[in-house]
Amino acid sequence: MIDARKHTLDSVKKLTDYSDFNLYKMDICYDYSIDKIIDRGIFDDESALGAIVQEVLPDYPVNLKMPNFGCSAFTMKNPDSVMMGRNYDFKNDTSSMLVYCSPKDGYRSVAFAALDNVGANNPELSDETRLATLLSPFISLDGINEKGVSIAVLTLDSKPVRQQSGKPVIATTLAIRLILDRAASTEEAVTLFEKYDMFASSGRDYHFYVTDSNGDGRVIEYDCNSDDRKLVVTKSPAVTNFFVMYKNFVKPYQKNGVYGHGRERYDKIINILEKNNSYTKETAWEALVSASQAPNPNDITSNTQWSIVYDNTNLTADISIRRDWNTVTKYSLKENKITK
Repeated sequence: MIDARKHTLDSVKKLTDYSDFNLYKMDICYDYSIDKIIDRGIFDDESALGAIVQEVLPDYPVNLKMPNFGCSAFTMKNPDSVMMGRNYDFKNDTSSMLVYCSPKDGYRSVAFAALDNVGANNPELSDETRLATLLSPFISLDGINEKGVSIAVLTLDSKPVRQQSGKPVIATTLAIRLILDRAASTEEAVTLFEKYDMFASSGRDYHFYVTDSNGDGRVIEYDCNSDDRKLVVTKSPAVTNFFVMYKNFVKPYQKNGVYGHGRERYDKIINILEKNNSYTKETAWEALVSASQAPNPNDITSNTQWSIVYDNTNLTADISIRRDWNTVTKYSLKENKITK
């Protein structure tokens, strides 16, 4: 194994001390090329996984699966800062990796990966689980970069998008990495999305929420009523698991066909934002707690695994794991360190 990958593995630190499913941190020391990954061709889940593994671990077999994602997200703006709140919900418990990247041709960022998706809930367990964590930059589900752009992906109930217009194809979590590496604003993120055909991985459909340091929060969706799944961008203060572009067709506490579900969580967030005259981190946490979900084996988007307040202005992340609201890990991207 080359030294850069060894240095990356040596950087892994355990940040919490729960009996199971903990929070870890790693610094990506190896070079990677997202362009090379995309250029290898993405046609299905297998080819997407193969392209990632060939870039990161060409000589090592790993047990990797493309992740599913539930969640809620929202944007708040006050005179001093812009914040994005994010709940990641999934029925299977998971350990989490805080992934710091500083690519030569991109922006510094920190992102969150669910280690269950690479069979590495206990990275220290074996050489195989340690190696699997090297894939974390390309399975991340949300994050923030040094320009104050934050992004999250959320699942939908519609048929998975498979655009085929002739543009290069990008898979769901690769889009997260692309935006964190290369977008300096929400507008730039939209432009990047427009350059690619989207392949929704793992047999699910998704949409993305992007915010920036100016408070420009937009939902990136692929129209479920369009034959070619046209990309549609909608400004919105919040998002859960339904098409924001079809919000008027979505009722709370029920499935709404292809339009999705989770309107009740969206409404809770909006109500909290509207009742506060000024927005603080306490407001963000109130909204995250209100939209969090307990485990439900019959609902793939239940069971909040992590909750994060990203500060797009001060470039920080405050993190709570698995609804333990009394324990918050504080991270600074400027310093790349835990600050609590």
